[in-house]
This record gives sequence, structure tokens and C-alpha cells, in this order.
Amino acid sequence: MRKKTVRRTTTRRVKKKSGFLSGSVVKFLVGFALIAVFVTGSYHYRQGILYYLGFKSTVLSKEQEEEKRLSDVRNFQVLVKHKGKAIGIDVSEYQDAIEWLEVDTLEEIYPINFVIIRATVGNDRLDRKFKKNWLGAKENKMIRGAYHYYRPNENSIDQAELFINTVSLQKGDLPPILDIERLPKNQSIARLKVGLRRWLEKVEAHYKVKPIIYTGESYYDDFLKEEFSDYLFWIANYNFYREKIQDDWLFWQFTEKASVPGIEGNVDVNIFNGDLQQLQFITIE
Repeated sequence: MRKKTVRRTTTRRVKKKSGFLSGSVVKFLVGFALIAVFVTGSYHYRQGILYYLGFKSTVLSKEQEEEKRLSDVRNFQVLVKHKGKAIGIDVSEYQDAIEWLEVDTLEEIYPINFVIIRATVGNDRLDRKFKKNWLGAKENKMIRGAYHYYRPNENSIDQAELFINTVSLQKGDLPPILDIERLPKNQSIARLKVGLRRWLEKVEAHYKVKPIIYTGESYYDDFLKEEFSDYLFWIANYNFYREKIQDDWLFWQFTEKASVPGIEGNVDVNIFNGDLQQLQFITIE
């Protein structure tokens, strides 16, 4: 028999055409986008960056230095956008001993007009530095306020009485302040709100002035904004991208990492939604 001849077929490789976005083009576009973001961010925060580069010279670790740099840049940027507003701080025993006569300006530019001082915690604890801070702020001729740190799982009336027995408000002081940050463990949100209302009403009856409520922005939006709309709010929000106080906030605590003469370590800084004269208007008569 004749052998069949099997012909081998040759497979030709066809080169794939390059897509519109080749690897090099993608890399170029990503790099360009990152540069654009950096340039835009640098321009947006130019005042804060220039201020930082011109005036800051503390010795810190690289990690601390980076964190501090970002904090300083944002803080200065926020302050620039609120020229004319009253600026203040809030303190507690965590600031340790304060040299009150040295507490005068923020970033060597912005006068500190007021201070809010922690007085009591829950139903049984006094802030260890309250008395000294309360007297020191008065000696330094600052507008002062006192706040109570509320514990959701403790009796609200007992907490109100502790604050009343501790804090003697005088003419020129800010109204009493209730600090609520935690959610309850052993009660419902509805019961928490009942307790908050009882504290507020008892304190108002004693001082003859409506208290202010301090809380975080999320807590405010989720639990308090609607049912406690008859109260004024002091809101905490440290978000790097928030730069303006909202119209319905009385105070805005915009940072917990500021440096103030006379105080070691970081300090919370607050902006009042008005000027110094308007701040004086809401104090106790």
C-alpha cells in the first residue's frame, strides 16, 4: 500500500493589536492624575502649608512630625476661613497643670476668647483639675463654661445633682453643657433620650438657663437632631475635609491636636458661630 503523506500545517502567529490604553499610557495617566491631585491639594492648603514651613520647628519623630504637620496645616486653614469668629479651647484633668496666665493665643495669631472646662463625670466623679481650671480661667479674664460628661447607664437625676452641687455659674459664664458621646449598653435609645431630657430639664430649672449639648456630628444626626431641636449644639468633627462650621451649630470642635501656650500636649480647639460680642450675648446675665 502507498503511504499517505500527511502534510504539516504551519500555524502563523498573529500579533494582537495594542489596545487604545497600552500599559505605558495607563502608567502615564495614573502618574499625571496623582500629580494633579497633589498640586490641587497643595494649592488648596497653600496658606496652611506656607505657615507650617515658615514657623514650625519642633523636634518630633518622623511619624509624629507627619501627623503634626497635617494637623497644623488643616488647623490653620480652618482658622483662616473663620476670621472674626470667637475661638476657644476645652480642657480637663488630661491637660494636667495649666499655666493660665500664659494661655492667650492660638498659633501666635488668634486670641483665645473662651474656655470650656470639664466639671463632672457620671453620677460620682469630679474632674480632678476642675476647681483650679475654673479659678484659673477667671483669673485670666476668659469667658468660661463647664460641662458634664454623661454616662448613659447611670441615673440621670443623680448626674444632674452632681453637676449642680459642683458648678457655681456666675454672670458672664456660658450656660451649662451636657456632653453625650456614648450609646447605652443596658437600655434602649428611647430610654437614653428620656434620661438626657431629665438631666437637661433639672439643670435648666436650677440655673434658669437652657443648657447646651455637646456631641459628635454622627451622634447628632442619628439620635439628637430631631428630638432635641429646641437645644443649641456644640458639635465635634475632626474630618480633614470639613473646613466650615454649619449654620445650625453653636460651636464646632474642629481639632483635638492643637498647641496652646501654657498647656503641655494637645488641646481641643473650638469655633463659636459668631464674633466675641455675640458670644458675650449668650452668657449668663
